[in-house]
Amino acid sequence: MRKKKRSSSTVDDDSILDVSKSKKTKSSGRPTKSSVQDSYPDSVFVQFLKESGVTLTAGSTANEIAVDQVIFQKRLQQHLRKNPRFPNIIQEFISALETYIEDPERFRNCLLPCVPSSSSQQDTNVSEDGLNVPRLIINQLKWLDRIVDGKDLSSKLMQMVSVAPVEIQRDIITSLPEILEDSQHGDMAKELNGLLQQNTQLPVPILDALSSLNLSAALLSEVREAVMGTLSAVQLEDLPVVVKFILHSISASDANEVVCDLRKKLELEQCVLPAVLQASQSRMKSKAASGSSSVPSCSNGQDSVTLVLEVIKSAIRFQKTISEAWLKAIENIDESEDHKVVDLLVLFILHSTNANHSRRGAERVLKVKVRKGLIQENLLQKTFKGHAQVMRGYFPSILTLAQGLLRSPDCCVVPFGGHMYKQAFTAFDSYCKQEVVGSLVTHACSGVSGEVDVALELLCELVSQKPAEMSQFTVFVKGILDYMDNLTSQQIRRLFHLLSRLAFGQEQHGGHIQDDMHIVIRKQLSSTVPKYKRIGIIGAVMMVGSMGACRNKPDDSQGGTLPKDTHRQVMALLELVRTSSESSPEAAALYYDELANLLQTCKLDPLVQAWIGKSVLEDFQEDFVVDLGPDISGSFLFPASVMYNLDEDESQGGIAINLLPLMTQDQQHKTDTTQPAGVKKERRVSPLCLSPFFRLLRLCEEVQHQGDLEEIDALLGCPLILNDMEVTEKVESLSKAEREFLCSLLFYTINWFREVVNAFCKQNDPEMKMKIITRIQNITYLQSLLQTCLAATPGYTPPQANFDGESAEGMIPSASIALPKKGKKETSGKKRKASASKNSSGDKSQLEGAAEAEDSQQDHPEKESEKEKEKDAKSGVSLSSYWPFFRELDVEALSVLQCGLLSRTLLDTELHSKLREEVQLGPAELLFLLEDMWRKLDFSLASAPAKKAPFLKSKMDRAVGFAHLQQKNAKEIATFCTELLPTLCTHLENCHNHFQTVLSENQGVVDAPGVDVKEQQLMCSAYHLLLQVLHTTFSWAGFSGPEHRALLKSALGVLAGRLKEDETDLTLDQLSRHAFEYLQNFRSTVPSLNTALCLTQLLIVLSQYGGSNHRTYREQITSLSRHFLCQEWVTASGEKERGNKYNDALQTLLSIYLEHTDDVLKAVEEIAGEGVPELLNAAKDANSRSWPTLNRQTFLVYYKSMMAELERAVRKIPPSKHTDNQEVQSEKLLTWNLAVRDFHILINLVKMFDSRPVLTVCLKYGRLFLESFLKLGMPLLDYSFKKHKEDVQSLLKTFQLSTRQLHHMCGHSKIRQDTGLTNHVPALKKNLEQFVYRVKAMLTLNHCQEAFWLGNLKNRDLKGEEILSQRSQAADEEEEESSQVQSEEEESDSDDRNNEQEEVEESDESD
Repeated sequence: MRKKKRSSSTVDDDSILDVSKSKKTKSSGRPTKSSVQDSYPDSVFVQFLKESGVTLTAGSTANEIAVDQVIFQKRLQQHLRKNPRFPNIIQEFISALETYIEDPERFRNCLLPCVPSSSSQQDTNVSEDGLNVPRLIINQLKWLDRIVDGKDLSSKLMQMVSVAPVEIQRDIITSLPEILEDSQHGDMAKELNGLLQQNTQLPVPILDALSSLNLSAALLSEVREAVMGTLSAVQLEDLPVVVKFILHSISASDANEVVCDLRKKLELEQCVLPAVLQASQSRMKSKAASGSSSVPSCSNGQDSVTLVLEVIKSAIRFQKTISEAWLKAIENIDESEDHKVVDLLVLFILHSTNANHSRRGAERVLKVKVRKGLIQENLLQKTFKGHAQVMRGYFPSILTLAQGLLRSPDCCVVPFGGHMYKQAFTAFDSYCKQEVVGSLVTHACSGVSGEVDVALELLCELVSQKPAEMSQFTVFVKGILDYMDNLTSQQIRRLFHLLSRLAFGQEQHGGHIQDDMHIVIRKQLSSTVPKYKRIGIIGAVMMVGSMGACRNKPDDSQGGTLPKDTHRQVMALLELVRTSSESSPEAAALYYDELANLLQTCKLDPLVQAWIGKSVLEDFQEDFVVDLGPDISGSFLFPASVMYNLDEDESQGGIAINLLPLMTQDQQHKTDTTQPAGVKKERRVSPLCLSPFFRLLRLCEEVQHQGDLEEIDALLGCPLILNDMEVTEKVESLSKAEREFLCSLLFYTINWFREVVNAFCKQNDPEMKMKIITRIQNITYLQSLLQTCLAATPGYTPPQANFDGESAEGMIPSASIALPKKGKKETSGKKRKASASKNSSGDKSQLEGAAEAEDSQQDHPEKESEKEKEKDAKSGVSLSSYWPFFRELDVEALSVLQCGLLSRTLLDTELHSKLREEVQLGPAELLFLLEDMWRKLDFSLASAPAKKAPFLKSKMDRAVGFAHLQQKNAKEIATFCTELLPTLCTHLENCHNHFQTVLSENQGVVDAPGVDVKEQQLMCSAYHLLLQVLHTTFSWAGFSGPEHRALLKSALGVLAGRLKEDETDLTLDQLSRHAFEYLQNFRSTVPSLNTALCLTQLLIVLSQYGGSNHRTYREQITSLSRHFLCQEWVTASGEKERGNKYNDALQTLLSIYLEHTDDVLKAVEEIAGEGVPELLNAAKDANSRSWPTLNRQTFLVYYKSMMAELERAVRKIPPSKHTDNQEVQSEKLLTWNLAVRDFHILINLVKMFDSRPVLTVCLKYGRLFLESFLKLGMPLLDYSFKKHKEDVQSLLKTFQLSTRQLHHMCGHSKIRQDTGLTNHVPALKKNLEQFVYRVKAMLTLNHCQEAFWLGNLKNRDLKGEEILSQRSQAADEEEEESSQVQSEEEESDSDDRNNEQEEVEESDESD
């Protein structure tokens, strides 16, 4: 019966029948029938319902049900079926139902649930408010027991959707999964998909319905693509639902593609309005009383983004494939512009999930991206700015990632970790700020130097940018004071700078720690341990900097800007430091140096400034300056004389620096220990303080007189009281004490001159410039004397010159006793050459060798005979190991390089003509300045080494002697270099012209008889250093970043401008091309192989900025390196270049040639097949004709490079696939044929050159080549054997000859019992055996296994003679050993087998 009842055609009938059903569910209550029966006394509908247990009520009272719903359905069915008018009664029942529900009130009552009639007698009223009749109707269609015509039902519902209002559309669509049968899901999904693309108002209900429908994979993917297409047009509040649908509909196979597409379309940047719009919108909202929905609020955007990220988070958390797909999608982006905010947010989400794999993956990807410069600071800034609220949820992950980056040994990623800390501090609440500061303090106390530096720098930045916020966390920062033992001087400076800034800054935000600071400083200053005293001095001076800094508004004080109380404190602190440091010259010198640094970096209050200046000037005059009298009183170790006076004409009333008398007093003071404690009260003046004190004096004058040094300019030209330098000639005959005294005197004098150069290098007066150059000449001359004295004084410790490090002990080269011997053995010519190595620290300063002295001696009265000069040069010690004992030259002092370019006429008008010649920078002075410059650049711009502390502390801190340089960042140094570039280019051109002239005058012979060897060596070193300086400058990692693009362009522009002056506005490509061409012009005059290598490396660096035309650059570099390899290199003295450094340079140059050449195999064959045979036919010491750098001494270098590059080349041959076409297979086979032929040639060379190093190279690279052949070559032979039988066969034959030779080498190594060689044997033998069985497998695969014949190979030595040692063994031992003997094979095609059998049997006998 129910069947018929349901088949009624109108939707309403269905619904009503259904309603009766749903009414039955919630029955209760007593029916008030009368009214119904009055209206419909004979209604079949009412009657049947009543009999079955439902009473219909009138008015707003709910219908009542007396029995259970199932019973009611059963009864009604029975009544209808048993009725005599059975089939027709149904129609009557339905008509009665239709009539009944024509009254809207009754209809509404019927739609509502029935109440049970038993529980209460009260009427149950139904309120009219809030009833959604359409929804009630739709609810009746859900979960029907049986649907007769589902298709018709669904089409009717969709028709309704097309005409109904939006609210009803939503209801219908959302209910579809509960109404439809499974068979209709697919068709309905297609209809919904179409609807989704037309109607953008309904994505949420449609996607809701779609995600509940049961769809096939293909259909799901089609729907998903359509949804993805609408993503950009979806309203912001619907976005989370759309993203959820996309992520939940992903299968493992298409995860990568879908996530990649989703990432592209998600534009979270646009979801958040800029701050200006947000503000204006919030104003509009406050004006409108009811916040109208047309204006989306800013928090709406944030909330939607938060929900989208939550959706992504849950997908990532529950589906591993999605987390991997996100990682891959982010990883695959290779342009920084393509990265979006969503990438960073997803990385934070991935990191915040519990799964280890996604956490590690996020860390790895972030590091890689930051290292490559793809994720940059501006993206991080954008993410924090727009999504701070969202990011707050991932704060623990952000903190962990920042910690990881800051601890990374890779210096490229460290700054990004710092940016993360800064952004988190700025954007988040005070709890997060506290965590950030706590984490930075942990870094600062870690004891790992690089980490400590970055953490302190970040804290300093936060203190200067946000002093008020940071002041809340002053107590945390103060905790670092407990860990000062592990900090370097520069770090202590930073720490006290930031603490005193908080405690004593103008706002005094952290004033509560002032007392603690004073206590710490007093405690450290009063310590007798030099280390703690040093901390005290540095800290006190930094405090003076903060307390005495110039304030904005002048107070009631007299002319100063400080309150009286503060002024008094500053003076007291300065006095305290002065008295605490008087007892030790090192402490006093450090105090002067620190105060000088303070004056340089900080603007002090005028009164404080004036007080310091006045006391310094008085003390300096009193301590170190004496009037020049006719004779010098006092008894000294050596006869005293007044030296190096540049103001000869002012002989009357001149002044001098009182160095020798002070040193003598100092010596007496050290030896005189008889004086009881406390008796001597006068101040002790140490010569150690001379240079630091003068630096302080000069900076005081500069600050007070705006850079004018007129008050103290007499000190530039004034002489020193020294001993006569002729004593250095007989240094060997002096006592140890006298020699040490002489060395110390030279150190003090050189350091005085270095400080004088620092002081006056910025003065523009031509006379001053001339004196500066003369002072540099004095330095180079004195250094040559010092080398002689040091050679004669083993074990001597020089006086300290840099006081902010540990004490001087331990800085001395441990081999200083052996140094003189070494110095004598090598000629100065060799020493000059050695300086050209690329970047070993040992030779950094060999340039300060004796040869500099010879050049500058012409300016001095102390001239020596040629023979004595030779002796001096030979007995000199390299000063490179002593450079921490020289005062640091300021960066500004390098501007003296420009002096060589002063126009002569200017000097003629200003000065006497006799001085005209002296003002040119000589080669020795040029070398002195260039070497200092290169050392500075190497420290500042060369990529920093890994910052992990070494396991064994190195004896010397890398930063010693760079204290002033460390105050400048890499960008400032790079800018300074760019400004100096025109000067460097001019010097480079001068060197080029010099060598060109020498070559043209002597018909291309470098070592012609008339050439001055010393000058040649100096010019050669200068040439090399100039190229090294350029190389270090252009290799600076900062140039690859976009923020320094303009600086790079201006630097390249300088080089390009030397070639094409008039062109402007060139692109980076064009500039690098012109610069490349300019530098290529120097190839013809390069004087040594090291310099040639440096030029080639410089050109390689420039070619990387070239962008588009890489191929042209490669070709030019190939031809250049080949040109250098095919040139014979001789030193200025006419000998061939040789030695380890020459070999290293040759190896690097050869590798560059083979790496850049188009065909490595051809190049290797050319050298091994032509160059080496020429060498074999030549005389013992002769070179190969076509490769002049190849001789018997350099054969190993060539051999190693060729083997290494051959092995690298075959590794790059692409692996073979079964699908390769015939042409590709033939090409690869040809390549392998060439490679195997080259390998055979190289292996055979061992017969002629059988030295141990050559054998080692052969065994090592032979194994690697064999491995590559097994991995990449044999699969190719598998596929090619049938089509290219002869080629494969000849290749294997050639290769077999090589493997046999390798086998002989293994035997040779075992006889020799040389562990260096035998270490390679087991692995090589394993590969040789694998090769045999791999060939057998290949023949089996191609059905030729009968062509394979295996025999045992005899053990032979290199000459091919049988190794007989095994014959003498007992029979059982022999059997055991033979199992280790290498098997070797010979195979052929089955047709030719009989012809070749004879050869096989001949070569492969049983062992």
